[in-house]
Amino acid sequence: MTTSQQPADTPSQDCQTPDPQMFGLPADLPDFAVQIQAPDITPFLMGNTGVEGFTTLASKNPGPHVLITALIHGNEVAGAIVLAELLRARLTPACGTLTLGFANIAAYQRFDPQNPLASRYVEEDLNRVWDDAQLFGVRQSLELDRARQMRPLVDAADIVLDLHSMLWPSEPLLLCGAAPQGRSLALSLGTPGFVVADLGHAGGKRMIDYGRFTEAGGSATGILVEAGQHWEPATIAQTRATIEALLRVTGMAPGPEGAQGRFAEVTQLITARTNRFVFTREFKGGETVPNAGTLIAHDGDDEIRTPHDDCLLIMPSLRASRGHTAVRLARWV
Repeated sequence: MTTSQQPADTPSQDCQTPDPQMFGLPADLPDFAVQIQAPDITPFLMGNTGVEGFTTLASKNPGPHVLITALIHGNEVAGAIVLAELLRARLTPACGTLTLGFANIAAYQRFDPQNPLASRYVEEDLNRVWDDAQLFGVRQSLELDRARQMRPLVDAADIVLDLHSMLWPSEPLLLCGAAPQGRSLALSLGTPGFVVADLGHAGGKRMIDYGRFTEAGGSATGILVEAGQHWEPATIAQTRATIEALLRVTGMAPGPEGAQGRFAEVTQLITARTNRFVFTREFKGGETVPNAGTLIAHDGDDEIRTPHDDCLLIMPSLRASRGHTAVRLARWV
């Protein structure tokens, strides 16, 4: 098994290691092996957009403006690997404008393969701050300030694809939010072939939930790929395939037609109310529980049961802490 090296610009290890519970995780976690090489993104930090880490590649032919982001969470390195590949290849889209960017650079600079959970973010989750009250408010944090820097690029994009990976075993999937244009785009990609519509997290808005992607009658579209488990080679391959499908669908690059994906809709979001949330067994994301009323977890003294037959479990967090999403329950549509 190959263990990755730290990014070249990682600071010294005397910096304080965050408590895992800061990231919604308890202390008694298993060890997660890092099987992929975290890329050196230093050559791409200057970019050409005026926003650190973001580079725009433009065609002479008209077309949409597509924004692809990696490292919203600083330890999800598969997306950064693929964006670095595209930037090194000096990709020029066949039409339109393509912007590629690394989001939480400060968190990524702390990435340590010996402690890979400790660099999800620095002060708060960059994927929970995308509502106007926070973006236009007076509160400050490293991540909130970074979202404000990124916002003009997000506002300029017709389509946003946000690249993510998962801690626990799960079938790769596309999250499209509640807007119909997100559902349509995600299904057209065909990879991953599992598309889920949801309303996000109780803890705050994701980038794909940002107002212009969810407003009625709008055309701007934001989708998010969960390409597989963190730090596994298969996750890089799925990320690459999803980006290639998006470039094909938007006319930016040639490619074979993909099959339409399967669509599921979240019926219930389960947020842990206590630090004693525990599943009855180690469920895998994408697993179906056939019968309504099946006990799947305890949250302190409360029982969590499936609300309907053929209940899909979306990205169960096997060690969820209070206030964090434990699982989404969904049904096929």
